[in-house]
Amino acid sequence: MKKAWWKIIAVVFVLYTIIAGFLFKVPAQPILHETIRNLYFHVPMWFAMMTILFISLWHSIKYLGKSNPESDIVATEAAHTGILLGILGITTGSVWARYTWGAWWVADTKLNGAAITILIYLAYFVLRGSIDEEQKRARIAAVYNIFAYVMLTVFLMILPRMTDSLHPGNGGNPGFNNYDLDSTMRIVFYPAVIGWILLAVWIFTLRVRLQKLKQKILINE
Repeated sequence: MKKAWWKIIAVVFVLYTIIAGFLFKVPAQPILHETIRNLYFHVPMWFAMMTILFISLWHSIKYLGKSNPESDIVATEAAHTGILLGILGITTGSVWARYTWGAWWVADTKLNGAAITILIYLAYFVLRGSIDEEQKRARIAAVYNIFAYVMLTVFLMILPRMTDSLHPGNGGNPGFNNYDLDSTMRIVFYPAVIGWILLAVWIFTLRVRLQKLKQKILINE
């Protein structure tokens, strides 16, 4: 039970986010209106994705240093979880764009960068599936994973800040200020970020345990 405290927090915070996200009062903002509630889901998903993909990056670096098969498993399963969150994030963002910008997708630097990032990570799994030899696959995938996270940083953090963007927080379009996030929203948003990150970690650790179990079964056979 002592080891499960963070899982309890994850469940409580995510449930709180869902309930408060739909029921608590939100500030009346032009254009956004009630769609501003999506902030409690869309943005935390991206935070969780970047956290989990950083864990994947870290274990890829560890694998290159020590060639520990466990590091390769962790890196792979973290990447799987991160991309799931990325797809959820890009989906909720597309729905939000439809109601605020009038289109499911617009030619925006950050949106296009997010899509390219997802494709780069999907290519990571294609690469892994194309190499049969285990150690070679793990080594090449680890190098590619480092490249993928660098590209994520470029497409999601650097380029959007250097160009004009419809997306809040980029290209001179302010984000997370009094206009976007007042005190009534912070009491939901901050627990949402923590909850989604912890939930993502939980999912990825379950995937790691499942993969290790599969390997043990194969060895015993």
